[in-house]
This record gives sequence, C-alpha cells and structure tokens, in this order.
Amino acid sequence: MKYNWRKWNRILHRDAGYFFFGMTLIYAISGIALNHTDNWNPSYSVVNKSVIWDSPNSGAPINKEVVLSFLDVYGERKNYKKHYFPDSTRLKIFLKNGNVDIDLSNGNGVLEKLNRRPVLYHVNFLHYNPKRIWTWFSDSFCLALILIAVTGLFIVRGKNGITRRGAVLTGLGIAIPLILLLAFLG
Repeated sequence: MKYNWRKWNRILHRDAGYFFFGMTLIYAISGIALNHTDNWNPSYSVVNKSVIWDSPNSGAPINKEVVLSFLDVYGERKNYKKHYFPDSTRLKIFLKNGNVDIDLSNGNGVLEKLNRRPVLYHVNFLHYNPKRIWTWFSDSFCLALILIAVTGLFIVRGKNGITRRGAVLTGLGIAIPLILLLAFLG
C-alpha cells in the first residue's frame, strides 16, 4: 500500500492552522502595532492637559498636603503616588497612569495621563511574552508556523504548485527579506 503523504501534509497544515488561528491574530495585530512605535505608543494613548499651579500657600514650603490640594482641583488626588523637585523651579508629581510637570517660576504645567488602548494593550502584552507558561505556548506557535509554512508549500499541485508558480513566489518571499536585510546592514 502506497503511503499518502499529501493527505497527512494537508491534515497537519489544516489542523495547525485552525489551532493557532487565535495566536496568528495576536501576533499579526501586535506586530503591526509594534512596527510603528516611532509614530505612536501602541499600548497607551497619551492625553496632555494644561494645568496651573496656583498654590494657596504661596511662598510656603510645598509638601504632600499642598500637592494633594492642588490635585483635588483636577480630580487626581486618589491617583497620587509621590512628588519631587528635579530642580529649584520644577515640581514633578507622579500619578497612577500619569504625571504632572509644573514650572514653579510661572505656574504653568502639564498633566499627562496614559490610558490603555483597548485590545492593542492586551495583544502587545502577550507579544512581549509575560510568563513562562506563555513562553512554552508561544514557542509551540513558532514551531507550528514553521510546520504551516513548510506543509503549505506542498498543498497545491501542478502549474500553481511549488515546482512552477509556487517556486517563483517562494523565491521572491525569501529574496525580498534578504535584500532588505542587506540594505539595512549595508
């Protein structure tokens, strides 16, 4: 009896593709987002708001209570973590998911808040490999991608298969990344 390797090739390709469908979306979506970190923060949206330091104790030392009363005006008291003075004219206040930077010489400041982007924050979190168990699952996904790529070469037969049209497309798919790599290194 002849061994039907094409049947098993299709089964492996199909089942690995189905099983790792979710992982493929996670890595594809986060990969696109992470490719553009020069243009934006893919995990957080940043909102800046102008603030005015109008301390009721003008001239008095700035302590935690003074900072908290300032934060009350902007509804940020509950988010206070700590504050410090980077230099004699600046006050930096750290908040949960943000900070305030104030120029004490003129009272102008900026309140910066970070908000998690829906979906993107979570897929990027997984892309960055958060825990050991995820590493094992992620590594199995990478191995499955190799399996899916190799078995995919042999799904189609004839003029569109790997011996003709498929060979040209596969060659281009290998050559383009190599050319770009050489261009980046050169």
